[in-house]
Amino acid sequence: MDWFGAPDYWLSRLVFQRALAAVYLVAFLAAANQFRALLGERGLLPVPRYLAEVPFRRAPSLFHLHYSDRFFAAVAWTGVILSAATVVGLTERAPLWAAMLVWAVLWVLYLSIVNVGQRWYAFGWESLLLEAGFLAIFLGNARTAPPVLVLWLMRWLLFRVEFGAGLIKLRYDPCWRNLTCLDYHHETQPMPGPLSWFFHRLPGPLHRTEVAANHFTQLVAPIAIFFPQPVAGIAAGVVIVTQLWLVLSGNFALLNWLTIAIAIPALGDSVLRSVLGPVLPATPPELAASPTWHQGAVLALTVVVVVLSVWPVRNMASRHQVMNYSFDPFRLVNTYGAFGNINRRRYEVVVEGTDEAEVGPQTVWREYGFKGKPGDPRRRPPQVAPYHLRLDWQMWFIPMSARFARPWFIRFVGALLRGDRMILKLLRSNPFPETPPTFVRARLYHYRFTSWAERRATGAWWERNLVGEYLQPVSLRETSTP
Repeated sequence: MDWFGAPDYWLSRLVFQRALAAVYLVAFLAAANQFRALLGERGLLPVPRYLAEVPFRRAPSLFHLHYSDRFFAAVAWTGVILSAATVVGLTERAPLWAAMLVWAVLWVLYLSIVNVGQRWYAFGWESLLLEAGFLAIFLGNARTAPPVLVLWLMRWLLFRVEFGAGLIKLRYDPCWRNLTCLDYHHETQPMPGPLSWFFHRLPGPLHRTEVAANHFTQLVAPIAIFFPQPVAGIAAGVVIVTQLWLVLSGNFALLNWLTIAIAIPALGDSVLRSVLGPVLPATPPELAASPTWHQGAVLALTVVVVVLSVWPVRNMASRHQVMNYSFDPFRLVNTYGAFGNINRRRYEVVVEGTDEAEVGPQTVWREYGFKGKPGDPRRRPPQVAPYHLRLDWQMWFIPMSARFARPWFIRFVGALLRGDRMILKLLRSNPFPETPPTFVRARLYHYRFTSWAERRATGAWWERNLVGEYLQPVSLRETSTP
């Protein structure tokens, strides 16, 4: 089939595959570093308990065959090794079947983690990485031309990511329609970054421009990616530039870099060479035709994606559109969206402990510091993305509703009272390095970015005011749960 290959996208595929492998690498590293405290046998949401309640058909995972913390570590570190090998290009030199096998193993390993990840992995970019990773299996190696059908499926994925996010904004919070959402969002986003304070302090007209540009990127550019080149490449470039703007404005874990990776195949080799120039390798003069079995696999993939796309399309067309939902347990074709509603005020749960024997009005409380989430008002928001601090992200949700805290938060408090080393490794600072506290409490604060004048006068990035108690002081005995 002469039409099957697209040699003009050889370089785009190579850059995409390495970029996607880099995202996989970060994701597996985060899993390897955080899983024991969050999901391990003694974690906040233990995988064995989850597996006992959820059958394989609802959450396909290798861990249904066997679970131990050592096996989870083996899965995560195998993913690290394979993704690192792919980043440096080792798999490109392998035979086609071997390259596909590596991508398939990466997908199976990460699917196994996500499907037992519970609340810690309930984010749209987990499904997005899995969907993109599944398509990557069929893109071929460096010796073959990229299959044109898979390239179109990649554009279809990019369209759903952007257009779905644009629709959900227009349908939900009115601030997206009146262009005022970014008056609040830089301050109230899940995890502000080093420049978020400055973005928040931009003049109002620039915030309106940001929102209007976002609407163009998510509602107009996605349609243009289905046009011939150079229109598709320009549209993909608009998406990439917008994502880089978001990288500067906050910490959104894997989302921005993953979206950039997915946009790369739509650029085309000519655009990539015009931007990156001589640093890129030359396209081989002759690319081998894909074997018949590979062509058959790509055709089967296309049929599966077309059939499974019915549900995401119906969802996008619905007035009751939902975002970040998977319609099948393998997360092959999903619906996406982000920030349909914007918080107007920022609330933070601050966790404190004391080593005093009794609690009273004069009790001295010391605050635990988190790696990413706001705490000390004088601490500048750090840059952590694309790394995902999963505990910190969940701490952003719990002021909104108690359901986001059940049942893990009280277990987290109990772990602090025990001086659990696994949990303490997830934190930036432990005010009780010698012996655990006798009591722990949590208080709810309203946080806002300081003004220019306040920043100059105090050096603080945040101003915070106590709202009330989130959790009354508790001892270890009171946190014991089954």
